[in-house]
Amino acid sequence: MLVLTRKSGDSIRIGDDIKIIVVEVKENHVKLGIEAPQSCPVHREEIYLKIREENQRAAGLPSDLADTLKGLKKR
Repeated sequence: MLVLTRKSGDSIRIGDDIKIIVVEVKENHVKLGIEAPQSCPVHREEIYLKIREENQRAAGLPSDLADTLKGLKKR
């Protein structure tokens, strides 16, 4: 893990396309701005974990789900 010290207004580059800017530092909070291409999803860790969990849950759905959904669509 790379650990950097930055001040408000400073930035960090990841590759050519991603820029992380320290917008504000207050007490024990840091506000970051992230510039990244739309093709590169950016999520807070807790949101990413929920998305991953939901995707894993969806991948484990019963195989007859497609048939059930087709039946609902015909109605």
